[in-house]
Formats: sequence, structure tokens, C-alpha cells
Amino acid sequence: MAEATDDRLRLLIERIERLEEEKKGIADDIRDVYAEAKAVGYDTKIMRQIVRLRKMKPDDRSEQEMILDTYKAALGMG
Repeated sequence: MAEATDDRLRLLIERIERLEEEKKGIADDIRDVYAEAKAVGYDTKIMRQIVRLRKMKPDDRSEQEMILDTYKAALGMG
């Protein structure tokens, strides 16, 4: 029984390691795309904000924008 458990644990750890390696590869690919965008003149900071906003639910995005507008108005910025 212990050997089967040890094998299962080893397989799970190896799967995690493979996935971590894939994740690193994907992160490298994303970094390359941002570098390409920067090379042709796009603002990568703004692109990252757009990607983050597109991940959000529309209601959450609207709420965040309303709060931001409220804070800006309170500070005389808007």
C-alpha cells in the first residue's frame, strides 16, 4: 500500500513539475509578445491594463470605473 501511495505522490509531483515548466514557457511567450508590441511602438503598460480589464466581468469593470471616478473627483482630478 505504501509503495502505491509513494508512486502516486511521485506521479503527482512530476505532473506539477511538467505544468510548472509549461507555465514558464507560456510566460516567456507572453513576454516575447509584449516585447514585439513595444518594438513596434505600442505602450505595453496600457496593453497589460487592457488585458486585465478584458478578463473582468462587465459589472465588476463598471464598478471599478465608478469608484475610480469617485476618487478622482474627490481629489479634483476629474
